[in-house]
Amino acid sequence: SHFMGNYPPAASIDVCESHEEPNARTAWAPLIRPTNLRGNSHHYIPVESPSVWTHVRLNIFPDGGIARLRVYGRVARSWDGADRDAEYDLVALHNGGRAVACNDEHFGSMWNLIAPGRGINMGDGWETRRRREPGNDWVILALDHAGRIARVEVDTAHFKGNYPDRCSLQAALVTGGTDESAVAQSMFWRVLLPEQELQRDQQHFFQRELIDLGPVTHVRLNIIPDGGVSRLRLYGRLA
Repeated sequence: SHFMGNYPPAASIDVCESHEEPNARTAWAPLIRPTNLRGNSHHYIPVESPSVWTHVRLNIFPDGGIARLRVYGRVARSWDGADRDAEYDLVALHNGGRAVACNDEHFGSMWNLIAPGRGINMGDGWETRRRREPGNDWVILALDHAGRIARVEVDTAHFKGNYPDRCSLQAALVTGGTDESAVAQSMFWRVLLPEQELQRDQQHFFQRELIDLGPVTHVRLNIIPDGGVSRLRLYGRLA
């Protein structure tokens, strides 16, 4: 964007997996071969790479300006050697959690629920449109590693006139199938957190209210009837 007479005619991207800062001895692998670029344009390049990478190296030929580089993918958290007695936010994005599906995200992405930190505004949360029919809105989230959930935080930061009246959680240990099958089965999952009243612009913490379901891999957050939630934290231990 904005680079019209001074954009690079071509670019490529290399990747590596390294537990330290890359140096002259680092072995890089090509992810995207040299690709022609246009001025003042967005370039979306599909990539198929099953491997896990920690660093990317952007090469431009011969020089010029790049406005942004986005690398889309799945967070791959390594649990090797993790303390089994420690408590983690099991659904956090940086711990490999992911958003699977929701029935509506009219004003905000479901992925915002597991983003780091507290939301900076309503647009930084998950918000659905006003319902004009019976029922409630929902979102399904997947843990990267099965765990036993001990504490839950539901944060309605910045949602003042449009927060849900109530919420509940269902959960399950899903060992096979697809995301589509999980969506179809989720309405029958066991209750992890019975319906709880929510307040405007507030962090809600639940512990005694939780039902011990044992290890789980997926959680369904129900908001009743609709509204906005900024963050969802599921604290627990690895199974």
